[in-house]
Amino acid sequence: MPEQQQWTIIATEQPPEWFIQAVKQHTPTSSGIYAAQLLWQRGIKDNQQLTAFINYKAYQPASPFEFGQEMDLAIARLQQAYNAKEKIAIWGDFDADGITATSVLWDGLGQFFKQNTQLIFYIPNRLKESHGLNNQGIDNLAKQGCKLIVTCDTGSTNIEEIIYAKQLGIDVIVTDHHTLPTERPPVAAIINPRYFSREHQLFNLSGVAVAYKLVEALYQSLPNVAKHPLEDLLDLVAVGLIADLVQLSGDCRYLAQLGIQRLQEDFKQPPAARRRPGVGRLLELCQKSGDRPTDISFGLGPRINAVSRIQGDASFCVELLTSRDVKRCNELAEVTELANTRRKSLQKDVQAQVAQKLTQLDLSTTSVIVLEDAQWPAGVLGLVAGQVAQETGRPTILLSTEGLGTEEEFSQSPIPNTSLREAALSTSPQSLARGSARSVNSVDLYQLVKDQAHLLHRFGGHPFAAGLSLLVENIPLFAAAINQQLRQSLGSTTLTPTVQADLTVTVADLGKELFLELKVLEPCGMGNAVPKLLIQNCWFENAWHRNQQDWQGKKVQYIKTEFDIRDDSGRSAFPGLWWGHYKDELPIGRCDCIAELDYNTFKKRYEIRLIAVRPSVNSALNTQHSPLILDLRNREHSQARANTTQDLALILEDCPTSWDNLRLWLRRCLAISRSASTVSNQQQLAIAWSKPNHQPPNQIWLTLVGIAKYLSRTNQLVTRVQLLEKIGISDQTLLVGIKALKHLGFTVKRQDNYLQITWHSSDRAENLADEAVAKFLAAVREEQFQQQYFADVPLSTIVAIANSDNYMSTNL
Repeated sequence: MPEQQQWTIIATEQPPEWFIQAVKQHTPTSSGIYAAQLLWQRGIKDNQQLTAFINYKAYQPASPFEFGQEMDLAIARLQQAYNAKEKIAIWGDFDADGITATSVLWDGLGQFFKQNTQLIFYIPNRLKESHGLNNQGIDNLAKQGCKLIVTCDTGSTNIEEIIYAKQLGIDVIVTDHHTLPTERPPVAAIINPRYFSREHQLFNLSGVAVAYKLVEALYQSLPNVAKHPLEDLLDLVAVGLIADLVQLSGDCRYLAQLGIQRLQEDFKQPPAARRRPGVGRLLELCQKSGDRPTDISFGLGPRINAVSRIQGDASFCVELLTSRDVKRCNELAEVTELANTRRKSLQKDVQAQVAQKLTQLDLSTTSVIVLEDAQWPAGVLGLVAGQVAQETGRPTILLSTEGLGTEEEFSQSPIPNTSLREAALSTSPQSLARGSARSVNSVDLYQLVKDQAHLLHRFGGHPFAAGLSLLVENIPLFAAAINQQLRQSLGSTTLTPTVQADLTVTVADLGKELFLELKVLEPCGMGNAVPKLLIQNCWFENAWHRNQQDWQGKKVQYIKTEFDIRDDSGRSAFPGLWWGHYKDELPIGRCDCIAELDYNTFKKRYEIRLIAVRPSVNSALNTQHSPLILDLRNREHSQARANTTQDLALILEDCPTSWDNLRLWLRRCLAISRSASTVSNQQQLAIAWSKPNHQPPNQIWLTLVGIAKYLSRTNQLVTRVQLLEKIGISDQTLLVGIKALKHLGFTVKRQDNYLQITWHSSDRAENLADEAVAKFLAAVREEQFQQQYFADVPLSTIVAIANSDNYMSTNL
């Protein structure tokens, strides 16, 4: 169970009036005060910084030759290859940054070297190989006659492999942004922004941006060769930059701004006219338009990453991103979408298993969470570890002990520990654990892992994310050592999950005006986070949750809750979403929430995305009271009303179908009781349902079919609530009934809060309809049985359940 979150509000000094007025010039439809406050607290404090931050046309990007001698050496070696018509291999990586970097070099260098003959690419298999160069792959390239390897998003620390390539007559140009080696490797050139100071405008470049800078330098050095403009690569650069979560400052921000613009322009074209039909099709599948950074971080990025996580080999993604063949791109996009669907399913399964293991941990004595399992697929461990780290506020390391280790993988180990290597090679592959680590709370995870290098087989990463492998027998020792190390460094500091808000707003503030004002901060990312808005003393209405469906209409176990939010600032409600949560998780009554303001391009509406919610601080709950329950069952409605004292009771007139259904009312009553100033004003719950008068299940089914035919014939829309009231069944049973209708040839589509039902008798699935109807009838019988039980259940049983729930909520 996640620990109680700690909420913090970023404290900031009020920006001066001149700065607010300067920001207002960029937000003419609003006051600019919120954007000014955010920009000021994020270090933008003069006109020159402000203009360059908001308007990319005012920003002066760095020359690719800022990399100095290393860029000169790289261009000289590429020109030598160009003149001698040598064969070149691009060596990429399998994540979104590596895939887009490979694609940039494929398209960019492809202007100078003929693709598939002079120019080829190689991407390691995520599930069989590791990041970086390996000797087996180098052997393969040598057999194909390659004389030069250009890496992207990898290679800086592959000293042994670079030496091996040189022995085979292959030079290496490294383009990368990861950890630097202690000494310059024996390469033709190494282009890595980590050689710059942290303040340099190129320091935060990701792998795709470094690759772009190499191509930019080649364009400038051989100006009359390329047939396509350099700017055609910018959309790929934006995808890789945002998907890799690098700090979007300096040239990173500039390139992302330009790239998003190119992405949006291309998407507006019909599919046959797009430069990148594969990217366009992916955007269509995830119902995005490419004009927002979140279209990449929540749409394109996860889909590109999913391929290697599920299939291992992500090589076809380069074709997906670069091909002009619309039919082929559509096929590859659908394969990618299926991989992402599978990734969601696997991730959900692992999350459930990890949650179960967490219940066995004492988090009060745990600084670093280390969990292992033989069945966990390695491809999704980083995603789950990131979620656990956020929920618990602790660095999290998840390890899979399934058979993944191979002798080839061992040979790449950068750890100079001969005895460990020999021990690893002498054991079976099943004895090797491999996993991912994620950090929070500014804990340098990479340093933590590095300090335990003597226990590891290999590792790599950065302060917030790392990958590692080690012998299974070393896991307990590793977990104990890394926990002790972090405890010592923290001292008396306690790790707690934290959610941070930037601004306090009201529901009346939400909408187009505020959205456009905050949009001047985009693209958001590391170092410039999406603004988090605190809304206090609000409440939720019209909440509804459902499973998300994939692009083929098949159910994916992914929940989202839709709702309207209100407060006292105005009469209008505002729509919102809460991903991964059920509607019953929303607090009853007044609460505080932290959310992000967004624009839904699919529904064409402004909405909030809920981040965190809790009962309102302004109505702190008194946990001493239990709900008072009045038993008014099987009485007339007016008599039930007359028996309530001064209308202080909540009256429950619908017979419940489960204890969970009844508990919702008990908790609602309890929440109101806790906020009462005196016991005399304590909220009561009157259970006032009558003995159910059930129709036969067959008759209910005929009624549902009759309504569906009527709606199809009249082309009318219906709400879910209207259907439930007319037929007299629960949500869950209605869902079973809708499935049965579909097998009879009905199509049921959701339009916002309405259902559209149409009938095509030719679509009837005879072999499935009878079974589906039988399931509906069984669901109705079960529901009626439950209602019959609650019609007569003793009041003492209900009171016992209520007191038990109250005790649990008081002592958790």
